[in-house]
Amino acid sequence: MKLKYLLIALIFNIANSNPIQEANENITSTSDGAPVNASDDLPMDILTNIAEMLGSVQTQSTVQSEPVFPDCSILSEEIKEEVRSHQHTVDRIINYLLYGQHKGLTYTTLGKFLDAFGPRMSGTEALESSINATLEAARLEGFDDVHTEDVQVPHWVRNQESAVMVEPRVKTLTILGLGSSIGTPPGGIVAQIIVVRSFDELQAVARHVAGKIVVYNQPFDNYFQSVKYRTRGAVEAAKLGAVAALVRSAASFSINSPHTGNQKYEDGVKKIPVACITIEDAKMLQRLTDIDGLEVFVNLSMGAVNLPDATSRNTIIDWRGTSRPEDVVVISGHIDSWDVGAGAMDDAAGCFISYHANLVLKRLRLRARRTVRTIWFTGEEQGLYGGYEYFKKHRNESENYQLLLESDKGTFNPKGIGFSGSNTATCIMQEIIKLTAKLNTTELKTRGGGPDISMWKSIGVPIGSLHLDTSKYFWFHHSDGDTLEVEDPDILDRITALWASVAYVAANITANLHH
Repeated sequence: MKLKYLLIALIFNIANSNPIQEANENITSTSDGAPVNASDDLPMDILTNIAEMLGSVQTQSTVQSEPVFPDCSILSEEIKEEVRSHQHTVDRIINYLLYGQHKGLTYTTLGKFLDAFGPRMSGTEALESSINATLEAARLEGFDDVHTEDVQVPHWVRNQESAVMVEPRVKTLTILGLGSSIGTPPGGIVAQIIVVRSFDELQAVARHVAGKIVVYNQPFDNYFQSVKYRTRGAVEAAKLGAVAALVRSAASFSINSPHTGNQKYEDGVKKIPVACITIEDAKMLQRLTDIDGLEVFVNLSMGAVNLPDATSRNTIIDWRGTSRPEDVVVISGHIDSWDVGAGAMDDAAGCFISYHANLVLKRLRLRARRTVRTIWFTGEEQGLYGGYEYFKKHRNESENYQLLLESDKGTFNPKGIGFSGSNTATCIMQEIIKLTAKLNTTELKTRGGGPDISMWKSIGVPIGSLHLDTSKYFWFHHSDGDTLEVEDPDILDRITALWASVAYVAANITANLHH
């Protein structure tokens, strides 16, 4: 038991002495005191929000323009002055993370966590063990309320898988089965392939598809243009009699690296196995099949199984407010990941900046008027199960939610905050992030949020996310490349400082942000 607690303390760097040993003054509070089923296709407003969050404004055939920035002359000088009065506190937070005792801790503890637990797929012991360790660490740290809420999540297991081109020559193809895919029969499937670049091309060759493996070689213009082939590729191929599907990875860059993700079957359509392949292999198969008269055969073997749903948990950690403790500001990420890489960028880092932002407030003894709540959602990768369950359980308390923030688009160089709220709330948020000029994070993007919190926008609760340089996000997304090496300790410190500063000021001002 002692070894167990030592391990937890080592991973999370739990304080065992006075946390404030710097030459700064000790600052206390500056205050006086029903959603759609998670397995269904996401509503368009949520898809649009997620697409915008990832830097792609195009979903299906609709182009979403950036909302017009409001005229902030509507904001009173009293509100502006109240926000500006927090400059000293924000500077303290920034200095503590960039130059003080907390420098490097977000990165260091993230690395220890990833080394201890690895990837955290829904339904696995690794996921639940990582949640248990987090709970014990937060309790040992002395947070006011640490608890979980149960969530039923899918339990899909990859098992052994392989794909080999057997004609016109032998070549191993690098694959990753897609989440919820069925497996192949014992011995696999050997079939001729047919390569298409779009669903329109698939329909054009419909009479040639039966009995074949459909290979999708769709271009990557943006994520949501490409990912629909991952999501619906098996269904559309099966409708025409295909025996399996292989989908080019939804990635902007590749070093022969497949990128996995979830896919969906459709009632009444035969289920067929489906996996993603690398960009390089998809293009190679396209070139071969473009040669007149050349037939290409692939042997696909997948041991994937869908087990009964498992119980996981959303993790909730509160640093309680002073005069309005029932009201909350949420900072969050999702703790589950795919079973490849380490799930560092997606989304352990988002969880750790949300944990450490709250931890910094606690160690600096900064209590805002409202409660600052860290949430580690579970079951996101399989269909936002944790996000939907939390919304279902708490939506009737929406008047108590000042703001929800989620980090789930990587933790790269920060520019500011993406925000979705009323005109007044947007103008207040602009004033808040002006306080973070030392971090160079004063850009406000007038659309923001994250997958697990997107549904709150529809009932008038402001949501937000990090505004980042995401140019390399899809290099690593859902691949073996998503490891600690993607992260930068100095950038994580800056992001944690931004996250903590925005959360604290939003939780402490007298103005309400919700509609």
